[in-house]
Amino acid sequence: MAKTNLTLELLLLLALATLWGASYTFIKIGVETIPPVTLIAARTLIAGALLLAVLRWRGLKMPRDLATWRRFLFQACLNSVVPFTLIAWAEQTIDAGIASILNATTPIFAFLMTALITRHEAVTARKLVGVIAGMTGISLIIGMEAFGGLGAQLLPQLAVVLATVCYAGAAIFGRSFKGLDPMMPAAGSLISGTVLLIPTSLIVDRPWTLAPSMDSLLALLGLAVFSTALAFAIYFRLIQTLGSVGATAQAYLRVPVGVAIGALFLGERLSDTAWIGLGCVIIGVAAMTIPARRHTSAVARRG
Repeated sequence: MAKTNLTLELLLLLALATLWGASYTFIKIGVETIPPVTLIAARTLIAGALLLAVLRWRGLKMPRDLATWRRFLFQACLNSVVPFTLIAWAEQTIDAGIASILNATTPIFAFLMTALITRHEAVTARKLVGVIAGMTGISLIIGMEAFGGLGAQLLPQLAVVLATVCYAGAAIFGRSFKGLDPMMPAAGSLISGTVLLIPTSLIVDRPWTLAPSMDSLLALLGLAVFSTALAFAIYFRLIQTLGSVGATAQAYLRVPVGVAIGALFLGERLSDTAWIGLGCVIIGVAAMTIPARRHTSAVARRG
């Protein structure tokens, strides 16, 4: 990968972290008046329809073979249907901050799955250092007191951890779509997820009886357009360019991005340990995403 391309991919990684970092707040507001299954069904429907419209505008056609759509359906279960619903359900009772902390462990599960099961990427000491540095940075930025609530609501917290495992599996399985335009598996998986979620919503929540607030509806719109449609398009590109472990590194960036937004727009102040933590996160992400020098030319030829 050329140096300029690598810079672009890292900027996209930061953008993805921002989009998904905002999703926890969108979800927290959304589930105040919209039940989890219906919220996620609407999220996938709006986002999938938007991506399909963009693909048509670009003159691209979705694959029509059954085998590809089976893979889209499996990816949907790993990357949207199960984890989205679990997190939305959990955020009815736990804070968005706790959900983001737990969900930030995605790179660890991706690293472990890669090391122990798939072995599709080189498992290096540098990536291991990246995993440790990232988690250390998050602990310093949030402050250890934020973990005081862990275990108090064990079931919803375990639900977020299970969602995190799903995301790690999705990042690895997502590599099977290499060769397709990144927007195609994004759209295909979201539409497949919608097919599963809409009937479930109709049966479980009877959405025609709901009276969602304007805040929840606006949160749903932001969640679908920005934190899903746009984020998924970026995500599938990064899986192809940075690899599954590298793509999941954005999980570490979600927390410092949120803190930075608070400092810039809300006047919040960062502690000294938070600045140290931010440095640890940057080191961790770099270790997991920037290719080793001896591999640079080979990666560049593939780009």
